[in-house]
Amino acid sequence: MKTLILLAGLALTGAATTLAPARAVTKTPAPVLAVAPAATAGETSAALSEGVALVVTDPQNDFLSPDGVSWELVGASIEENGTVEHIEQLFQAAERYGVQTFVSPHYYFPHDHAWDFEGKLESVMHSIGMFDRPDALSLEGFDGSGADWLEQYDDYIANAIVTSPHKVYGPETNDLVLQLRKRGVRTVVLAGMSANLCTESHMRELIEQGFEVYVVADATAAARTEMGDGYEAALINFRYVSSGVFDTEQAVEFLAGKRD
Repeated sequence: MKTLILLAGLALTGAATTLAPARAVTKTPAPVLAVAPAATAGETSAALSEGVALVVTDPQNDFLSPDGVSWELVGASIEENGTVEHIEQLFQAAERYGVQTFVSPHYYFPHDHAWDFEGKLESVMHSIGMFDRPDALSLEGFDGSGADWLEQYDDYIANAIVTSPHKVYGPETNDLVLQLRKRGVRTVVLAGMSANLCTESHMRELIEQGFEVYVVADATAAARTEMGDGYEAALINFRYVSSGVFDTEQAVEFLAGKRD
């Protein structure tokens, strides 16, 4: 049985029969901020004293595992970006440099399936049982389920602050902002799933709440359907809205306390 610190949150693009995967698109790498070389293992990170934190949205099986219910839609984007490996590198860097780590997950409980109305992708997620748990106070059936963490992240998340679950896409419905403020965080390095839904929604709300937010473009991914490529849509908004777009190597340097 795995250890949870609190409860946790959402994201999406479900593998519904109503959404057909779209044709793959050739990607242009996102522009990133240049940063100084990474600190050595013995150096003390400035990140903690500067109020920097790593926030990861929905690092869960239903997104990131080939056995997850949304893999048909998000798998190609995840593999192209190396999302699974890059998220792990961020977890490792945060642990190495003493940076606070927060996980904002997505869980659906039985009462969430009784909503009077839903958006299109909410409806898909509910219909395929994405992130489902039988009870808010029980971990019955959690281990290895679609709502569980990707197994290789277990040890890192055991030491993270796991918030209550977000219920649509952003952190307005959970306690992420409270937890960040109570721990003196001012700057967020943001990664996780999925790019144009939960990750982008977290970026926007955190910025509105007064945080400085940097997004790690190759540590996220999104669905491709007949509606379009969610990853490409998110990259445009990351560039327009955030304080900067990193790749994982640059994000690790930033977490190490190196700044331009």
